[in-house]
Amino acid sequence: MNPRRDLTTSQPSLAGQNEQLDLQEVDLQEEEVPRLEWDFSLLASIPSSSSSLLASDSIGSIAFSPCNDNSTYDSLLATAGIARKIRVYHLGSLIECVVQSQPSVSICTPAKLSSVRFRSRNVIAAGDYDGVVTEYDITRGCGTAMYERDEHGGRRIWSIDYSLYTSLAASGSDDCTAHLWDPRANSDTLHETIPFTSPVCCVEFDPSGDPFFATGCADKKAYVYDVRMVRQGPVKVLERHTRAVTYVRFAGHGRLVSSGADGQHMLWDWSNGQCVREYTGHMSSRSFVGMGVWMHNGLVASGSESNEVFVYDLRWGRPVWVQGFAEHVDSTSEVHERRRNGGFVSAVSWWQGTGDRAGDDNGVLVAGGTDGVVKVFGCKRKEQIE
Repeated sequence: MNPRRDLTTSQPSLAGQNEQLDLQEVDLQEEEVPRLEWDFSLLASIPSSSSSLLASDSIGSIAFSPCNDNSTYDSLLATAGIARKIRVYHLGSLIECVVQSQPSVSICTPAKLSSVRFRSRNVIAAGDYDGVVTEYDITRGCGTAMYERDEHGGRRIWSIDYSLYTSLAASGSDDCTAHLWDPRANSDTLHETIPFTSPVCCVEFDPSGDPFFATGCADKKAYVYDVRMVRQGPVKVLERHTRAVTYVRFAGHGRLVSSGADGQHMLWDWSNGQCVREYTGHMSSRSFVGMGVWMHNGLVASGSESNEVFVYDLRWGRPVWVQGFAEHVDSTSEVHERRRNGGFVSAVSWWQGTGDRAGDDNGVLVAGGTDGVVKVFGCKRKEQIE
């Protein structure tokens, strides 16, 4: 039971290498065999909190808090989905305990959730199925609602994001609009409304600090805007997918990765509108399976309807690492059966690091499934291990 099943039916390493793709000379058809330069290991596993066939705990979104001291252990990890709960964990505690079921903060929400993002370490926001964006102060017990925005006419919000370098926030919705606004202003104050001809599946600000904003839409296209002149329309429209574009992620140096319900990720030199490479291997034909880019080391992660986690290196079109999302065995046979059949990986997120750690060769990848299980994987560049 995936909260995002219905809509889809209608670098290389920069750290230490400083090399960039020649975006004009990459051949989409002929590539060398990908090399696995990373070692992945399971650091922690969070079992599902649901023990009933009637209550789904499908994970729809995963997010990390901004980290100001470069420490993985001080980061916060949040999950959200159709169980109407935001669960916040201390990443360091998760890694130390290996198996942890109780979050540090658990927030009950009035509606099913499709997207979660941190505005700051102490403030987290969620977009829900009722078209509402709500911010919560997680320092107050079970979380206190401190801001609410209801501007999508009751239509489901698919995605929310915050700019790291401006005061803007964004949301994309089933109502065929993306909204940009300043969360410091009154909740009724709207900065910009961007109309589309189809539902907006994903929104993202460029995390590198450039003034760009991208959307992925059910019309099979990705759009890039300059936030300083949104009313002039997109600066580039990226069109190659054959089904809905479910995710867009900036990859640095004028690049963007899009993911579609056609089972492909695509790397774009978006300023030229050129598709540089296509990534295939994972399965995504009916559902949102998650996609994230570890921007500083050129790795792309995604889930799959095959119930596996896939990692691609931006240099090669085939995956460099695939990990089955082993079933979580419960004490009751009926729940075990539910999780054995039809489940898949539905959300992924990379810990990006900050400051000197931003280009570090140690990473953290978190994946969640429709069975409610969340797994934390660590990765290290192989020469570090050897």
